[in-house]
Amino acid sequence: MSAEDVAKAFVNHFYNTFDTNVDALAGLYQPTSMLTFEGTQLLGSEQIIQKLKSVGNVKHVVKSMDVQPSTSPNAIVLFVTGSVQIGGENPLHFCEMFQLVSNGPGSYYVGNDVFRLNYGL
Repeated sequence: MSAEDVAKAFVNHFYNTFDTNVDALAGLYQPTSMLTFEGTQLLGSEQIIQKLKSVGNVKHVVKSMDVQPSTSPNAIVLFVTGSVQIGGENPLHFCEMFQLVSNGPGSYYVGNDVFRLNYGL
């Protein structure tokens, strides 16, 4: 599978799961995974899932995705933009960066995740 194929499959799975069953995202994160959400850093799957659940009901629409190989041969970097509707309110623009790290053939976990809402666009 190419990095582009992995990225497309990941993005589809991640946002569909986030929108329907946040708890099911726990397996994508490890104890060493880090999420920076609007400037707040969270470490490990438990803290990350707790934060994502606190956002409430969401609906994501992905607009673009860029993929690069990481400096590590076992990782890829993704940059995603789109809109997110939180609790049925008006959609807000967001950007999110992921570093996916391979933990076996065809298997990846989220090593790093950085999320920001884009206000005033």
